[in-house]
Amino acid sequence: MLKRFRVPGRLALKLKELGVSVPAVLRSAGLPRDLFEQTRVLVSTEELFALWRGIEVVSSDPLIGFKLGVETKTERFHPMAIAALSTQNLVTATEHLARYKKLTAPEEILHNLNQEEFSIGFRWLLAVDAEPQVLTDYCFSWSISLARHGTGAQLNPIRVEYVQRRSNLRVLERSFGCKVLSGASRNTIVFRVSDATAPFVTRNVELFDLLAPQFEEQLRQYKEEDSFLELVRRAIQDRLTGQRPSIDVISQSLHMSPRTLQRRLQESGSSFQRVLDEARHQMARYYLSNSVLELNEAAYLLGFEDPNSFGRAFRTWEGVPPSDWRETHRVSQVN
Repeated sequence: MLKRFRVPGRLALKLKELGVSVPAVLRSAGLPRDLFEQTRVLVSTEELFALWRGIEVVSSDPLIGFKLGVETKTERFHPMAIAALSTQNLVTATEHLARYKKLTAPEEILHNLNQEEFSIGFRWLLAVDAEPQVLTDYCFSWSISLARHGTGAQLNPIRVEYVQRRSNLRVLERSFGCKVLSGASRNTIVFRVSDATAPFVTRNVELFDLLAPQFEEQLRQYKEEDSFLELVRRAIQDRLTGQRPSIDVISQSLHMSPRTLQRRLQESGSSFQRVLDEARHQMARYYLSNSVLELNEAAYLLGFEDPNSFGRAFRTWEGVPPSDWRETHRVSQVN
């Protein structure tokens, strides 16, 4: 898994356009003052979150994250986004971005389509703290920009859901043009299916056919370089949905026999139980820091038989009960 994010240099340009001092942001975030002068701006998840918290501190605009996500100029889109705009609609564009996101950052784009709604969310794979509110606003606003740019219409989502409580709900509702909820289980932006499947006026089959092979080649190289342990860990996390995935289930998902999986794990100096524990540990930290789930709900999602079993495992991982860890974590966020 990639450990660092690539921060686009255009972020500094947009900050200047919106009257936000870039040097002041970097000072507040504790980041190098020449960060945006580097050829490739690479930051860890912790540094990325610090950058966006710095933006929130320096800017007095409660909508700064939303405004930074608004994009109307095609030339400012990342090549991956340009390829996405060349697809059929918002659904396929999001699927494209989700497939290749791992090439640029330790982040996942989550999406779900049903008969009435199409939802988009973002998961920070290496996050310990909850993502800054301005970063969430930015991601949602950028999703709207992608949808509007692609369709050529001023469409709005039907709902935006936040995990964290927001004090400016009415202001956000006017900006997003839809209902805004807080206290949700996950940060999500939701579109009508009719809007999400509306044809993109930017669709360009020839351009997509030109760009797609490049991304596929990068993805192939990424998969080859990615460690086998990480592949197993991700497979486990994908199936941590109220049950403890067995080695038979995971081996089948990786298209190999349980015996082969055991052998390759041993060759990598690990075991299935160890990787399972690591996967649960990572997801436990995510659930406790990024959601309003009760401890018994988190225990269920992580495949533990009961909250007590979860509590014992968490004490082994972190040295403190999950309730204490969550409380300390939230206090540190406020401070």
